[in-house]
Order: sequence, then C-alpha cells, then structure tokens
Amino acid sequence: MNNTRRIKTLIGTMMLAAAITAGYATTVSHASHTYFALAVLALAAITSRMKVKLPGINGNMSMNLPFLLTAVISLSSAEAVVIACVSTVVQCWPRKDAKFNPQQMAFNLSMMAFASCLASLMFQKMFHANWQGMQWSSTTLGLALATATLFLGQTAPVAAIVAVSEGKAAGQIWWSLAHLSFPYYVISAGVTTMVQAVSSHLGWGLALAVFPVMYGIHRSYRMYFGGMAETSRPEPMVRAARAGA
Repeated sequence: MNNTRRIKTLIGTMMLAAAITAGYATTVSHASHTYFALAVLALAAITSRMKVKLPGINGNMSMNLPFLLTAVISLSSAEAVVIACVSTVVQCWPRKDAKFNPQQMAFNLSMMAFASCLASLMFQKMFHANWQGMQWSSTTLGLALATATLFLGQTAPVAAIVAVSEGKAAGQIWWSLAHLSFPYYVISAGVTTMVQAVSSHLGWGLALAVFPVMYGIHRSYRMYFGGMAETSRPEPMVRAARAGA
C-alpha cells in the first residue's frame, strides 16, 4: 500500500470515528447553554488564530485549548463538538498566499470532533460517578481525564498522519510532539480550573476575561520556540539572519 492510499485510509478511519462519536453525542446531549456556548465559541475561534509553530515538526499549536476544555466540562457533548469544529476550521483556514487543502481540513475536523466528543463523554462519566458526594473530586478528576483524552486524541492522530506522510517512525514523532505540547495541556487545564472557579462565584461573563492570559501565554511560547528554532540552526545561518535583521 503506497503512502497516498495509507493517508486516505487514515483520514477515512478518522472521519468514521468522528461520525460515530458525534452521532452518539447528539443522542445524549439535552441541555443547551446558548449564550455561554456562543461566548466560548467566539473566544475559541479568536484564539485559534493565535498559533505557535512547533520546532522540528510540521505542525502548530493553537491557544484555544482552555476554551475547548471549558466547552468539554461546562457544555453538552454536542456543543463541545460544534465549538471544536468551528475553531478548527478557523485555525486551519489558509491565509491569502496559501492553498486550501481539503484532505488536511477533513482530517483536522475529524480529529477534533472525535477528541472533543470523547473527552466530553469521559468527563460526564467521571462527574456522575459515585464519589460519595465529593463533587470537587469528581470535577477535578474529570478535568484531568478530559485533558488527557484531548492530549492523546490530538497528538496520536497527528503523529500517525505525519509518520505516514513523511515515512518516519510514529512513536518518535509522537514523543517529540508530546514533549513540546504536554506542558501547554497542563497550563490549559489550570486556566480552565481558574475559569470554573471564577464563573461559579462571579459569573461566566467575567470568567471569559481569561483571554489576556492566553495572549500572554501565546507570546511566551512564540519567544521560547523561536529561540529553540534559532539555536538549532547552523551558526553561519544564525549570523546571517542576525545581520539581516
């Protein structure tokens, strides 16, 4: 099986998994949170364009994760999937000088729909588990499980598609991707906890003021990864780049 067929098979498998989980989500989602969902959707879409290029990997990291996690633990599974898909379209939509890649868009949409839906279902299962009335424990463990699910649901398929496309070892690619992105998932879980704590006392409108925090994290990551990319370049190239700056 050549690379093109493998890529199409992987994309088709991802689309099938997304369709099954999203279809199931619509059957178990009943409550709606219109205004809160629209606010989270807007912030997830805006921060999805705040991207950071991962050094050494053909991919980027978006700053919308705390809002995706907020949707997972605060909204229905169907709402979480819609927010994840819309923000993914905004994130992956090419700039004016770039060409639209329908296969890449289909894969990313399917991956995010599957990962966000699975994370939402995992959280709901943990939240409604019998913890002898300890709601704090169920919420905290549910958030940790949802974050881990999103982490694996995003990094594993990306590593697989890159491995198939470039003919590299999937395990090595996943390890590099996980090493770079895992701290961001931990930070995002912390930011999501802050959003939940503020919203429970002061209302969700004020909690959404976390946007400046994500902008600061975005700037920090750009500086950090930019420094990593520069130090990994050969010394003559670095000197030339500095001279031309």
